[in-house]
Amino acid sequence: MYLFSPFLMVIAIGVLMAVATSGLHAKVTKLCRGRRTLASVLSLFLLCALFFVPFIYAVIEIAKNAASFDMARLNDALSYVQSLNIKLPGPFEKFDTQFRSFLANLDVAGLAKQIISYLSVVGKSSAKFIVDMVLIVVFCFFAYLYGESFKRFFKKILPVEPAQIDYIFSETANTMSVVFYSTIFNAVLQGFLFSIIAGIFGFDALLMGVLFAFCSLIPAVGGALIYVPTALYVLAGGSTSGAIVIMAYCVILISTLADSFVKPLVIKFINSRLVENPANINEMLIFFSMLSGISTFGFWGVILGPAILTLFIAVLNLYDYLKKIEFE
Repeated sequence: MYLFSPFLMVIAIGVLMAVATSGLHAKVTKLCRGRRTLASVLSLFLLCALFFVPFIYAVIEIAKNAASFDMARLNDALSYVQSLNIKLPGPFEKFDTQFRSFLANLDVAGLAKQIISYLSVVGKSSAKFIVDMVLIVVFCFFAYLYGESFKRFFKKILPVEPAQIDYIFSETANTMSVVFYSTIFNAVLQGFLFSIIAGIFGFDALLMGVLFAFCSLIPAVGGALIYVPTALYVLAGGSTSGAIVIMAYCVILISTLADSFVKPLVIKFINSRLVENPANINEMLIFFSMLSGISTFGFWGVILGPAILTLFIAVLNLYDYLKKIEFE
């Protein structure tokens, strides 16, 4: 294992992605009349298209609109904010002096230079992310292609009944499917909701929705990467009420209701209706395992967290089953 330690994370993600979409792959294999290589290629193509087509569209549209971006509006917004006599509320009064000093010294040109320096760091991280994505795609393909062979191999070498191995694989696959489809559905839902408010204020609704959907997958900050700059841009145009409406809409409807309250309901619906064999795990446990995974492993924790929880519960159930047999 030490030999492959640099790749353990991407191997795990690639395999879990294949496990999460095993139901889709089984249907594709049936359509391909059992031709595993063709089925694996088609399944991988569908999976990649789900992520890369919207991503490529967003990159092209951003490149088109970058040249027409009006920096003067940001300067106007900054000047407007600096002219306001903003006082921090009671609990934060002790920071009032520092806050005023920060506003007075804030400079868009200097900030732009700082952002450019940060972008170089982000660029390096993005290069690593792209390499990881390529490796994940490769390992996902081999998991599609040789998944059944690996499963038969584990059944032979593990000192457990084949039926129990099937149980562990089934529970893991079902939970991963619930996590995968609920994450995609929630990202699409948040992107759709933001596209409505973006369209009302004259932005490209489709582009903003796609960007918001992708950003909603980022731990901690999520959609704030989109709606905060959007609100500031509207504020720069002189519409204070518009900026407040955008912030309130996104914080209350999207970040609070859609992300925190609707998501567990989506998980429950997918688990009970869309998965062939519902996972025997409470939807709130799945939800919190996703949050815990994100805080522990970062972006990929949304997949690793539920996988670890599922394996742990499946092994405990297996232990309980074996213990009952032993006493009988």
